[in-house]
Amino acid sequence: MPLDTRELFARLIQCEAGGEGRDGMMAVATVVMNRATVSVGEFSRINNGGDVRAIITQPGQFVCMRESVGGRYNPQNVYNMRPTQEHYEIVDWAMSGGRLFGIDNSLFFFNPYSDTCPTYFPTNVGVIHNRIGDHCFYIPTSRYPDT
Repeated sequence: MPLDTRELFARLIQCEAGGEGRDGMMAVATVVMNRATVSVGEFSRINNGGDVRAIITQPGQFVCMRESVGGRYNPQNVYNMRPTQEHYEIVDWAMSGGRLFGIDNSLFFFNPYSDTCPTYFPTNVGVIHNRIGDHCFYIPTSRYPDT
C-alpha cells in the first residue's frame, strides 16, 4: 500500500534528521516546504504549485528515498522508518505554514561529516546560511533561478 504524503514526509524527517533533535528535524521540514513553495528555478518546476510529495519523491534529492546507494542496499530508507508522534507533529506544523527561524529560505541541506560547511552546495546555486547539528543549510544564490 502506498504511503500518503503525511506518512512519507514523517518518515523522511525521521530518516534524514532523526538524530538531529527537534530543531534539526524542523529545519529539514522547513527546507522541504521551501522547495514546495518556491516560485523560481528547478524546484518550482517540480512542485506543481505546492505539491510536497513531488518534492519528496524528486529523483536524486534525498538519500533516504533510495533503497540502494552505489549498488548496495540502503537500510537507512523511508520504508524502514517507524515515525513517532513527534515526527507527525513536525510534519503537521510544517504543512500548516510553520518554518524554523534561522533556516529562512534555505533550499538545500546536507551533512558534510566535518566541523565545517563548504561555502557552496550544490555547486554555486546555494551558499551557506546556517548550521544546525550536523547539517549545513544553504540559501539560493542569484544563479539558482537559472536551474
